[in-house]
Amino acid sequence: MKRKREEKDMEIVWQTPANPPERQDYIFRNGTRHVRPYYFEFISHVKNRWAGKTIVDLFAEEFKGRPYEYYVNAVKCGRIQVDGQMVPVSYIVKSSQKISHFLHRHEPPVMAWDVSILQKEPDVLTICKPASVPVHPCGQYRKNTIVGILQAEYDLAPLFPVHRLDRLVSGLLILARNASRADLFRQEIEAGKVQKEYIARVIGVFPEHEQVVDANINYNAREGRSTAEVGNSCGDTPIKGKAACTKFTRISTNGIQSLVLCEPVTGRTHQIRVHLQYTGHPIANDMLYLFKHVTDRSTGGMNADRAAAISPSHSVSSSFDQNRSSAHEENDFSIDPMCTNCPNLAPKGYDGHDEGLWLHCVRYSGPGWTYECPYPEWALLS
Repeated sequence: MKRKREEKDMEIVWQTPANPPERQDYIFRNGTRHVRPYYFEFISHVKNRWAGKTIVDLFAEEFKGRPYEYYVNAVKCGRIQVDGQMVPVSYIVKSSQKISHFLHRHEPPVMAWDVSILQKEPDVLTICKPASVPVHPCGQYRKNTIVGILQAEYDLAPLFPVHRLDRLVSGLLILARNASRADLFRQEIEAGKVQKEYIARVIGVFPEHEQVVDANINYNAREGRSTAEVGNSCGDTPIKGKAACTKFTRISTNGIQSLVLCEPVTGRTHQIRVHLQYTGHPIANDMLYLFKHVTDRSTGGMNADRAAAISPSHSVSSSFDQNRSSAHEENDFSIDPMCTNCPNLAPKGYDGHDEGLWLHCVRYSGPGWTYECPYPEWALLS
C-alpha cells in the first residue's frame, strides 16, 4: 500500500522494455541529445552465490554504485521487491527469486546529429549512423540508441541490425525490417559472402601499396581494449585471441595524415583500430590506440564506452550528492527525491567528453546487393 500511495503522490509510471521510445522523450542541449529521465523496472534473478544474503546486503555488495542507505530506503518503500512483493530489510533471498529494482533511470547523452535514412525498402533500411550513438540497447543506453531513435522519430519498428558498428564509429548501418531478411543477411555474412569497406584517417604517410595485416585480436573486456598478437606455432608462449585479417589501401595523403581504405576479412572487437595501430599508423584521433600505454580515462569519471558496458543498476554514484542545489537549466523533468543522479541529466560520474572516431563505414556488398554511405567531412584532407 505504501508504494501505491507513493506512486499516486508522485504520479509515477513504471516503464519496461515493452514501452517504446517516443519523440518527446528527448531533450536537446548544447549539441547533445539527452533522454528525459524515466522510471524503469529492472528485473534480475537471484544467483546461487547471492542466496542466503539479506536483500540489502545483496544490493550493497553486488551493485556498489549507490550508498548502503539508498538500498535500505529502497527496500522500505518498495523500490526494491522480491517476487513482486515488499519485504523487510532483513529478508533473506533464495536462489532463482525474481528481484525488481524500480528506479529513476538516467541515460548517458549522445551527440545530437541526425540519424539520416539512406534507403528505405520493403524489407531493408539503411541509415548513416552518427558517431557516439550505440546501435541497440546496451548497458545504460536504451532510448539513446539508433534503434530507439528510429522508432521514436520515424515510427520504424521492429528493426534487426544486420551488422554492428562500435558506438564511436559512423557510417553505413543496414537494418532488416523482418526476421527472415535478417536471417538471410546473417547466413551470407557467416558464409563469407559479404565484403565490408571502411575509411579511416590515420597518422603519418601510409604505404602506397596494399598492406595485409594477419594478427590475432585479443580483447580485454575489463580494460575495454584489444591487442594485436603475432607469433608462430612452435613458440613457447601460445598466441592469444582470435584470428583476424584486414586489408589496407591508401586513398590519399597530405604528408602528415592519410586516408586509408580498410577491408576487414574477419570481424573482431576493435579490429580495424588495433590493426592500424599495428601498422604504425593508428587512427589520428583514437585516444585509446594512439599510444601503446594509454592513461585510464575512467579515473576522472566514467567515459561513454564504460557506460555502454555497465548495467544501469551499477550506475556510478558514490554518495547522496550534497550539492543538489545545482539545479538543471530548465524544468525538463521531475526530480525524484530518492534518485542518486538527480538533478543532473547525465548519470553521475559521466565525463561527457565524447568525440567520434575518424573511422567510417562506406560500403557493404553481397550476392546481388550493394549499400553505400557518403564520406564524412573529415575525409577531405586539407
